Amino acid sequence: MKKKYLFFGTALLIGLIIGFLVTVKLDISPRAVSEGVKTAEKSAPLSGDGAMEGAIINVAGTTGKAVVSISTEHTAKIKGGRSFFYGSPFGGESPFGDDDGFRKFFDDFFGEIPDQEYKSMGLGSGVIIDPEGYILTNQHVVDEASKITVTLSDGRQFKGEIKGEDQRSDLAIIKVNARNLPAVALGDSDELKIGEWVVAIGNPFGFALQNPEPTVTVGVVSALHRSLGRAISRDKDYSDLIQTDAAINPGNSGGPLVNLNGDIVGINVAIFSTSGGYQGVGFAIPINNAKRIITQLIEGKKILYGWLGVTVQDLTDELARYFGLSEKKGVLIAGVLENSPAQKAGIKEGDVITHFDEKKINNVKEMLNIVSKTEVGSKIKVTLLRDKKPLNVTVEIGERPQDVEEAISKAAEGLPADYWRGMQVAELTPEIVSKFRTNERKGVIVVDIKPDTPAEQSGLIPGDVIVKMNNQAVNNLADYQSITKDIKGDCLIVTARGYFILKEQ
Repeated sequence: MKKKYLFFGTALLIGLIIGFLVTVKLDISPRAVSEGVKTAEKSAPLSGDGAMEGAIINVAGTTGKAVVSISTEHTAKIKGGRSFFYGSPFGGESPFGDDDGFRKFFDDFFGEIPDQEYKSMGLGSGVIIDPEGYILTNQHVVDEASKITVTLSDGRQFKGEIKGEDQRSDLAIIKVNARNLPAVALGDSDELKIGEWVVAIGNPFGFALQNPEPTVTVGVVSALHRSLGRAISRDKDYSDLIQTDAAINPGNSGGPLVNLNGDIVGINVAIFSTSGGYQGVGFAIPINNAKRIITQLIEGKKILYGWLGVTVQDLTDELARYFGLSEKKGVLIAGVLENSPAQKAGIKEGDVITHFDEKKINNVKEMLNIVSKTEVGSKIKVTLLRDKKPLNVTVEIGERPQDVEEAISKAAEGLPADYWRGMQVAELTPEIVSKFRTNERKGVIVVDIKPDTPAEQSGLIPGDVIVKMNNQAVNNLADYQSITKDIKGDCLIVTARGYFILKEQ
């Protein structure tokens, strides 16, 4: 009997030992699982990736609630009239010629065609910046909309009303009749750093997917103070944008770009794409640019921008040396508009502006940005160089006109002169003035430039109208030919587009 108990006892002990070893090997004890979860939960905030993940989740859960989807309806009216058969829809003659019998028959049968309405839909995003229902978005999202519908992240829908819009900044405020809405704080875009993590929030495909909840994409600030060309910007000022690789897709326009604290640092405005889809290059309007005008937009006021009334250009190394500057910082006045604030202050062509309101001016982009933000009517001290000597003038800033004149189209016609330093010009005849609608009435027009010549290296292009050479007026082809005979060394060319240095061959 003792041997039997000993056998079972030994077997039980061996079983316990084996079970213990297997358990330790596989790490499946209840205590080990529990402690593993607690350890992970405690260590997550200490991990860099975990901390960022937590911040993004927090942004999505808080700021995301204030992001709305904006659907717009545009109605176009096409005027009706007499029967379709009364004349060709493409502007040609009636297929029945002058047969009054046929005309009367179709008029009686079909009658007059009523006015037609055609509707198109648009989609964008916006962000609630005030609990009383004020929403910030892009102006192009709501431009000329006949109906605006705002869908909140919780699915509620409201009719939107435009309180104020500004085409130049591409910003607008719309209002919905609701209170106690989730709103987001405005951050400080001046504190942004290249490489900083940002989150783009919007509802690009919510309309198609029937889901009001916004989408979240993450990336970094790729660049600051980016500019989009006039071909893209047109009548909008896209000269100081945040570039990000956070995915911004069609329909994201008007949604917020936020930092990891959930503060708005930009308003998503555009993508750069060759396919129409996301390619890693998106742009946002800095929120500090919006702060300046939000109150005025809410009050429905017109946004005013400062204006000097000059055409300006950046300095090249050659121009800087010609005007006696040690470095190519400042802007060169290429033209002064008649009766403009600049003309009234005594600013002239050929002046170089170095300081504006005690701020140093490095280039054209800086100057345009500062001038446009200057209060209309304010008197500003401008420091410039004239004939290599410093001069101070006081300018009363004017209001930027609604329609700033587009660049003038020019072309080459008329009898050309011989090539000089690789450049060929022609008379600026009345026919050219009429045909190409140029404002210039005096000068000569560049018709051709040979490659690898001083003319090409200077930056001149066909179509430039030359009005001065070495401070001598060029009124016509005869003046041009007379002046070029005597020019030795470098030549300062003044055109309607700006200043150029033409070196000696």
